[in-house]
Amino acid sequence: MSILPDILARGRRIGVCGSAVGTASARAGAYYAGPGNRFWSMLHSVGLTPILLAPAEFRGVGAYGIGLTDIVKTAFGADSDLNAADFDCKGLRIKIETYQPAILAFNGKRAASGFLGGRVDYGYQHGRDIGATRLYVGPSTPGAARGFWNEEIWRTISEAARTYGSTADRDSGQYR
Repeated sequence: MSILPDILARGRRIGVCGSAVGTASARAGAYYAGPGNRFWSMLHSVGLTPILLAPAEFRGVGAYGIGLTDIVKTAFGADSDLNAADFDCKGLRIKIETYQPAILAFNGKRAASGFLGGRVDYGYQHGRDIGATRLYVGPSTPGAARGFWNEEIWRTISEAARTYGSTADRDSGQYR
């Protein structure tokens, strides 16, 4: 059973995939609810949402063309607490193929390396697209990862989401 539900649907301009729900998020029943987590402020500051959302409002991200999931759906805690066996790579691939977001952005290298099977760098993962979905890796947003924080990488991902999002979405301005 999943700790938090996926927020996924076809036609999203960006899906964000974390490793697993953190302990504070599991307690709160909301994505990225830990103290010091930059996720919600990052979405707003890089232009993915026009307003600053609170973690409890996570179910509303779809209105902005954003989807949420984790590669580990049955455990929670810090990345260091996760076992390789917890990673559901096949399940994530099926979600990507089913929902086909324009961009799938991994929130941190742990989720991306677990899925892609090795070392990854931040930014676009050249040659690793899944169908029409382009894969990116952004710095992890929890406070524990402050030493690796670089909002400019998330700005680049945001721009890619605007560029590669579906034509219908871009033309309607629905997600701006």
